[in-house]
Amino acid sequence: MLADDDGALTIEVTPETTFEAVIGIETHVQLNSKTKAFCRCAYAYGAEPNTRICPVCMGFPGTLPVLNSAVVKKGIAIGTALNAKIRRTSKFDRKQYFYPDLPKGYQISQFDEPLCYDGVIDVVLPVEDGGGVKRVGITRAHLEEDAGKLTHAVGEDGKKYSYADFNRAGVALLEIVTEPDLRTGREVAAYGAELRRIVRFLEACDGDMSRGSMRNDVNVSIRPVGRETFGTKVEVKNMNSFNAMARAIDYEIARQEELIRAGKVHEIVQETRTWDEGAQKTVAMRKKEGLADYRYFPEPDIPRLKLSDAFIEEVVRTMPELPSAVRARYAALGLPQADVQVIAEDKTFVAYFDAALESPSKPTPKQVANWLTGDIMAYLKNSKMDIAQLPLSPADLGEFCALIDSGAISGKIGKDLLPTLLERGGSAKILVDERGLSQISNPDEIKALVQGVLDANPNQLEQYRAGKTKLKGFFVGACLKASGGRANPSLVDEILQRALDQH
Repeated sequence: MLADDDGALTIEVTPETTFEAVIGIETHVQLNSKTKAFCRCAYAYGAEPNTRICPVCMGFPGTLPVLNSAVVKKGIAIGTALNAKIRRTSKFDRKQYFYPDLPKGYQISQFDEPLCYDGVIDVVLPVEDGGGVKRVGITRAHLEEDAGKLTHAVGEDGKKYSYADFNRAGVALLEIVTEPDLRTGREVAAYGAELRRIVRFLEACDGDMSRGSMRNDVNVSIRPVGRETFGTKVEVKNMNSFNAMARAIDYEIARQEELIRAGKVHEIVQETRTWDEGAQKTVAMRKKEGLADYRYFPEPDIPRLKLSDAFIEEVVRTMPELPSAVRARYAALGLPQADVQVIAEDKTFVAYFDAALESPSKPTPKQVANWLTGDIMAYLKNSKMDIAQLPLSPADLGEFCALIDSGAISGKIGKDLLPTLLERGGSAKILVDERGLSQISNPDEIKALVQGVLDANPNQLEQYRAGKTKLKGFFVGACLKASGGRANPSLVDEILQRALDQH
């Protein structure tokens, strides 16, 4: 039997019962404004503890918060990218809770009038997971301030100590809350990755989960397929990568199903769990007996936020191209979905790719995409280098690809030239001329080359004409080798085939 949240046994669970997960996500996006949300302190990750604080963010008596306009603009931009409605009039509230890293004893947040609400985004699922699009509803996105950070350690005297660093206190956040539309760990990871792309393209946040710039709390419950009501919700925290998110959620789904099938549904309680990366499992942190009494009330020191249409329109007008628009543009160029996803993952890659296509040599998009997503990306990864540091300029890559498009050099010659170009940059055409590597495309030259190979291998020729046609590959390789890799492969194949067919 399966118990409802009130303990009533209402549904019989049989071996044939199948379950589905119901998942929603709360994401805290740390907005990268130059100063904090309500004071002039500049935040920098890794700064000496308690050096980026002032009486305002520490909540000293007699101080007044002043809203940072850049925070509002970044919130509007993200909300617009989430296809959310922007509230023209909203307010800030005090959310009361007492914790050592919250200096004021309350957090300035938005309760019943969030800046953004009722949005939706289409999440492109990875090609390796079957592709497709998952639509995820956005309930709300509201502005608030961050808390400080506690570090727990054992002192030299063997006692346990907690150290409070308030540098982060007061830093602007946008909390984005989804509808419970997700069903698997893979979908959640794909949603998180798309949200990170959006905030990075907007330059509103660096999206670095390891630094806490983007923090995801995932609410997971399961229910029998076909049931409308939700099961008991469990919150999972402290996942520092999207792969970890997927694993944590899949583990939690399996854990809850195992308990239900074992008749231990009462052991699934509303609680907060953390992901233990070493043990690869979720671990209970604390119980949640019910909704916390945050005692919200309007922040008396901050006037209502009123936004004009002109203010919002100016923010929207200056927004850069979003990942979804980039993907649509690349798909229109005829690029495969796999290439589109790789290039559109990073704004700097998009800029580099676009610049290469716009180079005077006008290479084909597919040729540029092949080299960028293959050899060049591998080189950057091995060299631990960002594409902005690459000596090979976009224009030079465009020239390199155009040489291959036109048949001036073969793909094999390109492979030989690329390492030099990646290390020092420069013109591929000049390098080809210096090394005498231009592709041989003269039919008469290739015909003589083919005849020389056939004359040098009479036994293999006799075997081919006796029916061992797989030897054609041997002859093609011999021709290319004899030309030093310079012969046009398609022309070699065509002329060689005619010569082989002659008796």
